[in-house]
Amino acid sequence: MNITHKPTVWTGVIVGAFLTAALIAIFYFVQQLAGTVFVPFDVFDWVGRVAPGSFITFGIDQIVNTIQILNLGEISRSAKNIELGLAIMGMFAAGAAVGGILFAILPHLKPEQHQMAGLIAGLVIGLPVMLISSNVDRNSTQSPFVNSVWIMLGFLVWGFLLSWAYERMTGVFAASTGNAVQPIDRRQFLVRLGGATAAITVVGAGLGAALRRPEESAQVALNSASSTAAQPWSATHKLPNDGDPLVPAPGTRPEFTPVGEHYRIDINTIPPRITEEEWLLSISGLVQAPMQLSLAELKAKYEPVDEFVTLACISNPIGGDLTSTTRWTGIRLKDLVADMKISPNATYLKITSVDNFDEFVSLDLINNDERVILAYEWDGLPLTVDHGFPLRIYIPDHYGMKQPKWITTIEVVEGWQEGWWVRRGWDKDAIMRATSVIDTVAVDAVMTTDAGDKLIPIGGIAHAGDRGISKVEVQVDDGEWAEAQLRAPISETTWVIWRYDWPFTSGSHIFTVRCVEGNGTPQIEQYADTRPSGATGYFQTRESV
Repeated sequence: MNITHKPTVWTGVIVGAFLTAALIAIFYFVQQLAGTVFVPFDVFDWVGRVAPGSFITFGIDQIVNTIQILNLGEISRSAKNIELGLAIMGMFAAGAAVGGILFAILPHLKPEQHQMAGLIAGLVIGLPVMLISSNVDRNSTQSPFVNSVWIMLGFLVWGFLLSWAYERMTGVFAASTGNAVQPIDRRQFLVRLGGATAAITVVGAGLGAALRRPEESAQVALNSASSTAAQPWSATHKLPNDGDPLVPAPGTRPEFTPVGEHYRIDINTIPPRITEEEWLLSISGLVQAPMQLSLAELKAKYEPVDEFVTLACISNPIGGDLTSTTRWTGIRLKDLVADMKISPNATYLKITSVDNFDEFVSLDLINNDERVILAYEWDGLPLTVDHGFPLRIYIPDHYGMKQPKWITTIEVVEGWQEGWWVRRGWDKDAIMRATSVIDTVAVDAVMTTDAGDKLIPIGGIAHAGDRGISKVEVQVDDGEWAEAQLRAPISETTWVIWRYDWPFTSGSHIFTVRCVEGNGTPQIEQYADTRPSGATGYFQTRESV
């Protein structure tokens, strides 16, 4: 039979897009219903692990810049939402492209080969996706076998439907039996197919959303034996600096960050799900006797310590919100190291997470700084899933990129090697830069002095790792720098709240802030991007009063 109505490559792109949208919705619905993998997220995470470091860091920069330019809200949450969207759009675009490629190939095949070609297309896509998912997935509650079968079934049906759609538009349906049908109107068919796949997409996504499990950010890992505390520590305790007389300017960020509002940056679209019952910390390498410890054993064997910590992401732009302060509880890593019976030639620990994120920490640093801890609680509650349950490390004065979450293994090694982000072009030391930020120019909180002068409170935070802050100064337009008042910090490793009551004049003004570290080192004025060592430069904001 002569084919006289050959769909174009662009028709294949459209058909591929329709069918892929429906497939994504079905994958999502079944994930929520039965705990299977969600393919787009696994593939996106895999790309983040194998792509060149320059590509990944470029993507991070663009995401952060987009959030700031469009004012999309808190950076870490917005960034994760963008990542989720990119993952879904990536699969959608790939499916559309494969549809176009298949429609370019099918006219050169015999009619009886079309369906096989569609199945082969599904196999070619499904097989690597299956392997990727089996390597990356840390969230599914189904067995790898079930997930593999489900992935292959989904893509084989998807490929078969691609070839079926081609046959329906060319009249070569059931050609292998000689029962050809007349070709149908292509536009009409696409409208019908689009309507059908749109319905499947909407219903699948809607049912998946209805079945969606509670947000992991509000939960510890499932079946956790540690989930006994009813409320956070901060709900029943005062902060160590509670008696300080300085009242923050209205609109200054909270001095103590609730765990639910703590920023989150990591390499996963969905945080790994680990139960306390299944988790063990494995210690190996240059030790006399490798061992494994449960979380309960760590808590029972080692004295707990509490530290108030300000942590920041190295990707935090000037004035960004990728920094938070809360109370950590854990064990001194120094105490654990003392029990490891380490070989004399060992100098570093290689600490690895369940998602294969890794970092190297000097034994000298650990032994000389008791503040380096393995944390299992924040604000008196077990770590939440998205913040590293059941164990993460804290290293003072270093950005978060040096501090793995979801720790599963500690390997004692002879020398330093590049960690996850260092291999991707970021600074090997990642020491926190001094930074100061204006949170508020409180134009709605004007004060009047006894002399009748009007003052506007200005406030914010300043931070320099564990090096402290000795001075904060504010400049209005091109005027003189004026020293702000400092509130006592919660601890030596937290930010400082500052306040300056400005004798204002009406108009539009530019406000600039700078700080000085505890040892007298001034904040770096010269602007530098976040990559590779963290952003520098003075923060400015324009306000009309």
